[in-house]
Amino acid sequence: MSALNTEWEHPVSQTSTAPTSTVAMQAAPPTVDAPWPVALLNSKIKGWIDRLGTAWVEGEITQWGISGGNVYGKLKDLNEDATISFTIWSSVKARIPADLKQGDRVVAAIKPNFWVKGGTLTMQVYDMKHVGLGDLLERLERLRQQLAAEGLFAIERKKRLPFLPHTIGLVTGKDSDAEKDVLRNAQLRWPQVRFRVLHAAVQGERTVTEVVSAIRTLDADPEVEVIIVARGGGDFQNLLGFSDERLVRAAAAALTPIVSAIGHEADRPLLDEVADLRASTPTDAAKRVVPDVAEELARVQQARARLGMRVTQRIAHEIDRIGHLRTRPVLASPSWIVDSRAEELTRFVARGTELVGRCVERETTRVAELRGQLRALSPQGTLDRGYAIVQTTAGHVVTDPAEAPEGTALRLTVSGGSLGATAGTELPSPAGHDGFSTGETARPAGAQPAK
Repeated sequence: MSALNTEWEHPVSQTSTAPTSTVAMQAAPPTVDAPWPVALLNSKIKGWIDRLGTAWVEGEITQWGISGGNVYGKLKDLNEDATISFTIWSSVKARIPADLKQGDRVVAAIKPNFWVKGGTLTMQVYDMKHVGLGDLLERLERLRQQLAAEGLFAIERKKRLPFLPHTIGLVTGKDSDAEKDVLRNAQLRWPQVRFRVLHAAVQGERTVTEVVSAIRTLDADPEVEVIIVARGGGDFQNLLGFSDERLVRAAAAALTPIVSAIGHEADRPLLDEVADLRASTPTDAAKRVVPDVAEELARVQQARARLGMRVTQRIAHEIDRIGHLRTRPVLASPSWIVDSRAEELTRFVARGTELVGRCVERETTRVAELRGQLRALSPQGTLDRGYAIVQTTAGHVVTDPAEAPEGTALRLTVSGGSLGATAGTELPSPAGHDGFSTGETARPAGAQPAK
């Protein structure tokens, strides 16, 4: 306003020779006694605004309406609470992208236009386009690769959802269709399910901070067993908040399983990658988190039917098996096995007795034969036939008369025992005999029996 004040305080100078015009007089500083007309004020305002020219601005389209071929909308600052209204004439609308709509992040060439007659200020758009979509995609891809390299998207990190959660945390927009879809479908599947709903902005600059705060709050609640982050889809720019690094890391750090139900297939936000489960829609999230009571009851009935059938089949099988066992002789007549074993034992005893008798008889005969052989070879047999063994007192057997000179003390062993003798003179051998006669004692000639 300094330039405007300067203009007010320093009107255009008029020479003394020039006639004083009405405009010059009216350009003098306004006072209570000499106020400006409204038209003059508006014309000065218009002149100051026109000097601003065309400016490129960046913001988010928060309102987009078409009337008579012209577009009337509002553009909001991305970080501050500031909004301007703009107008796009039909001639300009034909040159800008046709897919522009509410929620888009754009840059626009705007020229302020002050309407003198109505005293209103409008922003006339001469050009408008999506802001840096290629740059956004490039930054998003770099962030995706960085988080993937850190292992935030790894399958091993994903937590298993509980079969029947007692309390479900829900982060979504207030009074949104996503909230209604999740609650309605979950309660249809399991009427006793409980929800703790935290509302957060799901579009705009407040999305990241509010969603992160909601996730941390629900994660700190020990009763919440699973968290659903739901939004009813949207275009790429509307979903940029769900690809913010702060939100993704907060979801990865949560100890409670997180289900992403953003509902956007073409450009999946990074929250879908780090979540423990990705649902295609909020309705799909409710169906995958909450089991259907009717389906579970039907599954229980099917399991019970299968179990009953298996038990019945097993019992019938065992009954048949017992019937087969009872028809066997051992069970039909319990004494059968005793009788059969008694007969078998009798046969074994008789056979054993016979074999033992034969063995004893055979061995008795063999012993008699061996005894006969032993007796035939034994010196005792020779002594029993009347022969004697002559030994010196030293125990040497005398086989020649020269070994026992006359007077030598001898020991005679006969069948009945031993006796002493003294060697005498040598006697001649009997003719026609082997040197001994039956019943004679073999001793040297002249040997005298010991007294």
